[in-house]
Amino acid sequence: MSERNLNEQYMKRAIELAELGRGYTSPNPMVGCVVVKDGRVISEGYHEKYGQFHAERNALMKCTEDTEGADLFVTLEPCCHYGKTPPCTEIIIEKKIGRVFVGSLDPNPLVAGRGLEILKDAGIEVITGILEEECLKMNEVFFHFITSKTPFVLSKFAMSLDGKIACAGGDSKWVSSEAARSEVQQLRKYCSGIMVGIGTVLADDPMLNCRIEDGVDPVRIICDSHLHTPLESKIVQTAKEIPTIIAACAKEAGNEQDEKKEEALKALGIEVIRTSGNEEVDLKELMERLGEKKIDSILLEGGGKLNAAAFKAGIVNKVQVYLAGKIIGGEKAPTPVGGEGALKMSDAILLENMEAEPIGEDLRITGYPKKS
Repeated sequence: MSERNLNEQYMKRAIELAELGRGYTSPNPMVGCVVVKDGRVISEGYHEKYGQFHAERNALMKCTEDTEGADLFVTLEPCCHYGKTPPCTEIIIEKKIGRVFVGSLDPNPLVAGRGLEILKDAGIEVITGILEEECLKMNEVFFHFITSKTPFVLSKFAMSLDGKIACAGGDSKWVSSEAARSEVQQLRKYCSGIMVGIGTVLADDPMLNCRIEDGVDPVRIICDSHLHTPLESKIVQTAKEIPTIIAACAKEAGNEQDEKKEEALKALGIEVIRTSGNEEVDLKELMERLGEKKIDSILLEGGGKLNAAAFKAGIVNKVQVYLAGKIIGGEKAPTPVGGEGALKMSDAILLENMEAEPIGEDLRITGYPKKS
């Protein structure tokens, strides 16, 4: 096997290790590390949980063999600053690593190339760009959040072949297959927030939790312009167990009923965020406020109204559609994106880097809204 193929093989293993931390490292990135000497893997590690040691330190601390002159493969540029843990560059130098192979550079202004320079200054050879595309895609949430300070928004919906998300009578159980629904629970584990509109709360009274073993419940975010969320709803009644935010419009001066409802929601554990405007929640402003709370990713499970507002506001970063082999029909059957829609085909939102693959009986289609 050529040296290049060997290097890619070790980096693939580092990527596999990094994926083990998905859902637990937010708002930090997922990182994996493999230590190789004389053609043998002598240690491995990954960033297991936010606030705990990073991948390089985990791998090097548990290594029982001499690491002098060894190669270290890591999916992301080693950190060089003190945060919740010491810098990884320190232990790499201390353990006398000979070469460091890096998948992708770190856009964090506290790192941004400085980690590599520190290693080079210490006489360590640095090789970059090993499986860079795969490393970048794995941490697309982190790269977006660290540069924009706003959550990465994944718009997810299931629809029939003719573009319906429910029957005209409202029945929507189930559009997609069990395999697709199971994958959605994984998305709830991976994303730090989940967002729906008040229409979904009133129609379905959902829990919006993660219903899998070892699941991590996302922060629940309800877009409810005028605080219509019922106090007896599951969302409100479980707010002290699962962090829940209701995003509403600005307070109306002298509206006593609105004031009382907000106080009642807060007493039950709900956090209320008010955005500008009197008619609808300002989604761009909401994203900024959620970013300040370190919510780095949001699974948008909106109905047609909220989805339309999200696309119009330009906050959607990725689209994931589960296309079911069903024809529902009906002029009044709801579609995934409502609102006025594009008046001309040239106004339609274009997706790029699209991929499609089967999942259960459905087809999963992903793409990224093209920035104008």
